[in-house]
Amino acid sequence: MPLPNKKKKGKGKGKGKGKQKPNNKSKPKSKKPKQKKKNNNNSDEKKDEYNDLDMQGINLVSVDDYKLSGQTYPPSLTVKNIFESNQKQYPINELLRHPGDKNKYRWESDEKKAIENELKWQIKLQSMREAAEVHRQTRQAAQNYIKPGMSMTEICNFIEGTSSKLVGFDMSKPKLRGWGFPTGCSLNDCAAHYTPNPGDKIRLKPKDLCKIDFGVQINGYIIDSAFSMSFDPMHDELMKAVKAATNRGVEVMGIDARLGEIGGEIQEVMESFECVYDGKTYPVKCIRNLNGHSIGPWEIHAGKTVPIVKSNDQTKMEEGELFAIETFGSTGKGFVDQMGECSHFALIKDHDKPIMVDQKVQ
Repeated sequence: MPLPNKKKKGKGKGKGKGKQKPNNKSKPKSKKPKQKKKNNNNSDEKKDEYNDLDMQGINLVSVDDYKLSGQTYPPSLTVKNIFESNQKQYPINELLRHPGDKNKYRWESDEKKAIENELKWQIKLQSMREAAEVHRQTRQAAQNYIKPGMSMTEICNFIEGTSSKLVGFDMSKPKLRGWGFPTGCSLNDCAAHYTPNPGDKIRLKPKDLCKIDFGVQINGYIIDSAFSMSFDPMHDELMKAVKAATNRGVEVMGIDARLGEIGGEIQEVMESFECVYDGKTYPVKCIRNLNGHSIGPWEIHAGKTVPIVKSNDQTKMEEGELFAIETFGSTGKGFVDQMGECSHFALIKDHDKPIMVDQKVQ
């Protein structure tokens, strides 16, 4: 089932637009006989021009620190083998309480603790934590790799190739572990769901605002996460707005949280920011027709939608559900249009097949 290529989790300014067209105008030939002709198909020369530029919007992990986990750089080892060989548990990271006083019992309830110790629940937790670690190592490697001058195809190939290596993708068992969905690398006023099709010649420019969006799947459990980046600090405030709004959405989500109220909390934070471009101040707006969503086994959009503006939607989050909180900030009108050629496809979910498991839970 094809999905439009301009609709998902990018965080950029302006409305969604059609795919950019490469500049096909040929450059005049140099008249100096000893000067080498520039090879436009090789991004190395362009990358060298921008070596001194720092990536904005993320906390860059140095290559030396990156390798402390036992991973190589460029990455080549499966995350599962690294952790099993060192007898380490996958990171748990931050835990937040569910909202409301009536949910306090969940931290002390023996019944709830017993459910979390069941084999099915442990498989789910370990699958998601391993996939989250694969995502973390892949994006940190990508943040060291990506440079202006690279083609968007190079960038996506690196991310998808790295993710496949680290997750242990096996072509003979493709549903067990692999990508969650095609890698998005939307630029500027293209809000989301752009990934280069064959023949695409677009390259990353120093002033571009790029939204990298990719997923990792293990045993059907999908980790869906994105980050915004640029090599120009003019985008810093817009990226801060989106990050702050996303964090607020995560803080207020949970069992019994109402989707419309979550959207209101996200909107309040997002729209408290302003950005300056070319000396003009713009209020940051939520893109009201882009949303977060629930995630099901092998199903990236499982039915529930998490708005990023206040609404009267009284639908509640329920126990056992998995959600992606996605926020989209804009200095434009706060609305995207679907345009450009399709680059994202999804198989229709087969509900009849059981969940397959490829790991033992200790």
